[in-house]
Amino acid sequence: MTDESWAGWYRDGNGSDAVVLTTDGQQLRIRIRGTDFEGESFDRLLPVPHAPPESGMFALADGALTDCVLEWDLPLPVLVAGAPRQATLGCLLSLRRADPDLHLALHLDGAVYESARAESDFAAALTAIQRTLPDGIRLQTCIACAFSDYFPAAGRGLSGTLACFRGAKDAYRGTAGEGAVLDLWDRRTGSVQEVWSCKEFETRPAEGAGTGHRGAFPQQPLDSVEPLEPA
Repeated sequence: MTDESWAGWYRDGNGSDAVVLTTDGQQLRIRIRGTDFEGESFDRLLPVPHAPPESGMFALADGALTDCVLEWDLPLPVLVAGAPRQATLGCLLSLRRADPDLHLALHLDGAVYESARAESDFAAALTAIQRTLPDGIRLQTCIACAFSDYFPAAGRGLSGTLACFRGAKDAYRGTAGEGAVLDLWDRRTGSVQEVWSCKEFETRPAEGAGTGHRGAFPQQPLDSVEPLEPA
């Protein structure tokens, strides 16, 4: 995967700073006030071991960045009547010690399609946006892909726990239900960010085989709790 970089802003009680978020679809990286943070989810951004922050410079909970606001824009591919187009996704994330609040806004052809103001995770926010889009417009990111799923459990994290099965496409096309995904889990390629997209994207089926554990997209919201990991 090739890295993507997204320009944005970081704000906390100490002020506001321009930042650049970088991701390869799995690992997120950001430098704030000379300190590097990285992690697989936006709510698990940890200082890298060789660059611990100065005391009091950042609020940390269990070692991860918290009590701050991240705001950034990223290019987001969509399909309009089956043809690829580029939209822009505005992201506003309030990282709080208890529950993060997320708001997404998709800008396309002068129109804006928004999630609720306080979504609990990227899957729910992108689902809300897909439901507001006119017929014939589909998101073209990992959350909408035919080869992605969550581990069969009670919930999911804020971001980055979506499993990719692009290395087992034919097998995943036959999945429907929790048991089928569990049987295939060890063949997953890895985890990906919900807003990521790759050249192997295929539109998720609306029902039946190939909808795995999480079902079609847009799917019904799940409670946003940490997913159980397989043994």
